[in-house]
Amino acid sequence: MDLLLWVTIGFIIIGFVVLASMKKGMESKVAFIKLNVEEEENSSKVRSVVWWIWSTTAWGIVSLFLVVWCVHHYFG
Repeated sequence: MDLLLWVTIGFIIIGFVVLASMKKGMESKVAFIKLNVEEEENSSKVRSVVWWIWSTTAWGIVSLFLVVWCVHHYFG
């Protein structure tokens, strides 16, 4: 097997594990933010949730790129 395939599979699996492990924490932060809308201490929680959303989106885009690259490499 090629290194590109192993990198793609590893990146996707590690990403899923990280997302699954962080999901519950982010859900609780969002619930806390919804309950305490007007408090000043929410800014750090909001920032961490926004960063998590951005990093999840970036992970998804990179994963899609790697899958397309693998398919192109093996079948293209």
